[in-house]
Amino acid sequence: MEDKQIKLLRQLPSVNELLQIESIKQWSEDKGIKETKIAIEKSLSQFRQKILTGEISKVSQKNVLKNISQYLSRRQTPSLQRVINGTGVVLHTNLGRSLLSPTIKNYLNEIMFSYSNLEYDLKKKKRGLRYSHVEKVLQELTGAEDAIVVNNNAAAVMLVLDTFVPNKEVIISRGELVEIGGSFRIPEIVTKGGGTLKEVGTTNKTHLNDYQNAITDQTGAILKVHTSNYRIVGFTEKPSAEELYQLAQSAGLPMINDLGSGLFIDLSKYGLPKEPLIQEAVATSDIVTFSGDKLLGGPQAGIIAGKKKMIEKIKHNQLLRALRVDKITLAALEATLQLYRNPEKVLKTIPTLKMITISDENLIKKARKLAERLNRLSEVKITIEKGTSQVGGGSFPGYLLPTYLVKLRLHSDKRISVTKLEKCLRCGEQPIIARLEHDSILFDVRTLQEGEDEIIYQQLKKWVKGE
Repeated sequence: MEDKQIKLLRQLPSVNELLQIESIKQWSEDKGIKETKIAIEKSLSQFRQKILTGEISKVSQKNVLKNISQYLSRRQTPSLQRVINGTGVVLHTNLGRSLLSPTIKNYLNEIMFSYSNLEYDLKKKKRGLRYSHVEKVLQELTGAEDAIVVNNNAAAVMLVLDTFVPNKEVIISRGELVEIGGSFRIPEIVTKGGGTLKEVGTTNKTHLNDYQNAITDQTGAILKVHTSNYRIVGFTEKPSAEELYQLAQSAGLPMINDLGSGLFIDLSKYGLPKEPLIQEAVATSDIVTFSGDKLLGGPQAGIIAGKKKMIEKIKHNQLLRALRVDKITLAALEATLQLYRNPEKVLKTIPTLKMITISDENLIKKARKLAERLNRLSEVKITIEKGTSQVGGGSFPGYLLPTYLVKLRLHSDKRISVTKLEKCLRCGEQPIIARLEHDSILFDVRTLQEGEDEIIYQQLKKWVKGE
């Protein structure tokens, strides 16, 4: 070790010396003495390492305090944080999928930070059921006799199967053995729910008589799964939900229809492919399961709607308590469902539907507004190009939405590479997720929210100017 390094190491203050400084005392009071000591020790360790590697040649109390402050700030910053979605994927699973409607923000704030009648019947002055808060609106919107909510749609399917087909066979088409996100597969969910899988037909073709021939005294249910995250095209055939329902009724079996991503509004008039609506599925099934987020635009939840006698049986399944939702989820779901009572405005009040159905005219306006702002930076070259977005979240597979992209390139005298700039935006104080293609960063304006163009500008300004 060189003499200079030894001298610098000796200049580093001790933990006890630092604890006597007024600013450190204040941090100890605000953040806790334990957290402050951890920050001091970690910071001093970093300085020692940098001295030994020759990265720094000077030690000052100011820099040590700055380092401690930054470490404390990082420790106190939650890992889960807001990001700006410039990818154009509306239901981006990695970025939290559906955005809740801003119109329900005040209501959620009130419920989260106050007591509520979660399980208290105000009129009868006795204990109530938490599911009662969403039952009526779900009955009204779906046409179902009754409904119940659990924490996600996979849980909903598992709970239904556990209730009705323990030690029984579940008939399902080979073309519907879906794998959803995170490698969760329908076959495994069926068996976890206590059932035995009985596959019928082939990947591309399953006939009604395939189901009919598979029915035995060991059959517990017919399960139809909507392939919402992939599409089989070409030489294909499958029976309709109505045909399967009639078969199930004639055989005295429950017909279970897993929609996956639930949809109340027909979006085909906006150029998207026709998808089964929840109301239609309820009319041709005993039990329907679907997600509360994704295309519905609410919080993550699994909704089970159907015949009252069947829902009542589900309510008495002991597994329900392990899968139940909390007051925040119920509040967000009820408030979102209430918005569907005004169908004329629902496409404007639910962000997911608004982003999917936004007009070409409004997209180009958003693109021009962002481009105009970013053009203030002399270090970058900004252009607008046509491109495509995705609905995402396992919805409308293979279908691309026309969109506009704001394309950013750096001039030849750049201080930073495009790859590094993308990382800086992604890992900065306000994370911005965009597309990186060759020598360009692309911002798809479809998924940008109000006011985020200014944030993008400020973050870019910081990194391209080296401020």
